[in-house]
Amino acid sequence: MTSTEGLGLHAARARGRNTRQLVHELLRSRIISLDLAPGAALSENDLAAELGVSRTPVRESLILLGEEGLVDVYPQMGTFVSRIRVKDIAAAQFLREALECAALRDSVTSATADDVSELRDLLAAQTAAGQRDDAEGFFRLDEEFHARLMAAGGHAQAWPVVSQAKAQLDRARRLSLPLTQQLSLLTGQHTAVVDLLEQRDLDRADEALRAHLRLVFKDVETIRTQHPELFSDTDAPVRPRREPRRPTGAPGLG
Repeated sequence: MTSTEGLGLHAARARGRNTRQLVHELLRSRIISLDLAPGAALSENDLAAELGVSRTPVRESLILLGEEGLVDVYPQMGTFVSRIRVKDIAAAQFLREALECAALRDSVTSATADDVSELRDLLAAQTAAGQRDDAEGFFRLDEEFHARLMAAGGHAQAWPVVSQAKAQLDRARRLSLPLTQQLSLLTGQHTAVVDLLEQRDLDRADEALRAHLRLVFKDVETIRTQHPELFSDTDAPVRPRREPRRPTGAPGLG
């Protein structure tokens, strides 16, 4: 944990936020950002000491992360960050595409000039992040873009549902960002969606958004070839055999 994270955790606790919730959010963020790599061992004692909390909220948070499929527990062995399960990626993508494309129908008919302007501001920021090779900043802006696109159709409240469901998908997406020309490609796809939204062309906007969201499947095949140890083809947890090799170039990883 960085000193900034520690200060944020303690400040949030001082404001009366639930410690278990804070620990869960922080650990979940570190897993999704790949700061805690698939297969990494998790020690309740070490995490509690690192975060400056008791073992209880850490233990409860790990249970919740296990229910989300982000953590695997092995009796007499320990707790480990789960491998990225391919079936979970497909399930998350199905849900995300269904909700985002349904929201797009309303965005096309009801988006205002201010909505389009805000989306284009995010596109400009994404372009700048891509030119700086700032994959982490680009990822945050990507999240903001898709949330704002849903909000343009009056469905801002649906974005947290999408965000919660796509944890495994987000780990794969973060691994894909360092791929050659990936950031500029994604920005171009976002721009096409906004252009068609502004033109009120529902059919082509829907087609463009679906193609954009499905790009992750192609990327996953490339990433699995490079880092097979990070993935699992089964629903059952994969027993760890050794310390996972950290993928180079991915946001949050050295």
